[in-house]
Amino acid sequence: MRLPTDFAKIWAFAARSALVNRRNVFAVFEMLFWPGVAIFSVGLLTRFLKLDPETVTFILIGAVTMNTIQIAQLDLSYALLYSVWAKSLKHEFIAPIRLTHILAGSGLVGLARGFLVFVVMGVLSMWFFDMDLSRPGWGGLAIFIIGMFLNAAIIGAAVLALVLRFGQRAEVAAWAFSYLMLLLCGLYYPVQVLPPGARELAQIIPLTYFLEYFRHFYGFPADSAHPLLYGFSQSVIYLLASYALVCYTLKSAYQRGTLLRLSE
Repeated sequence: MRLPTDFAKIWAFAARSALVNRRNVFAVFEMLFWPGVAIFSVGLLTRFLKLDPETVTFILIGAVTMNTIQIAQLDLSYALLYSVWAKSLKHEFIAPIRLTHILAGSGLVGLARGFLVFVVMGVLSMWFFDMDLSRPGWGGLAIFIIGMFLNAAIIGAAVLALVLRFGQRAEVAAWAFSYLMLLLCGLYYPVQVLPPGARELAQIIPLTYFLEYFRHFYGFPADSAHPLLYGFSQSVIYLLASYALVCYTLKSAYQRGTLLRLSE
């Protein structure tokens, strides 16, 4: 393996994702406009309901988390969808590249965009709604951000597998997967209020534990005695399983001729 060559290939896909985002006005809306709307709509609702500061912080953490993960996973989810829309999917895999180059390059841009969204929403939350993001400290913030990005990577890899299996029809999964996961993990409410069955499903979602860990700094006790242990261990297992699934669906796409049908 020639590391400089691999880094160049990863950088090429990162540059492609960055160029697509720079030229797409809706990408700016995704990073700035919609997160701003989300934080103000949720924050103003908490004022209308006259909630105490701790509950306001609980809900704002959910709003920041949802938008950060949504944006961070899109570049990875769209890594192959861009090629499907351009009818050029087969050309990417004819080139001397590997799946890891596509995933790493697109994931870097998603990480950068997700971090920008987190910073923007965090600043707005502190400025307008008195949210104290300094309470967990730099270490707590870093762990929570890493946890969000791990969950975004899991969603993005799962969507990639669906793209290779179903083609353009999988586009809706880029949004549906994250919304379903966020619904179950206790985004705006404790998982204890979920009905039986859904509550058990929440326990197998890593983000549930990262949210519990972060919120315990604000006076909300975690249900699990070791939230980070469960969060990171589940994330690693799901990431490995997602990568294996993407590799399997890519191999299957070669055999079934899916790459040719999705290209010109």
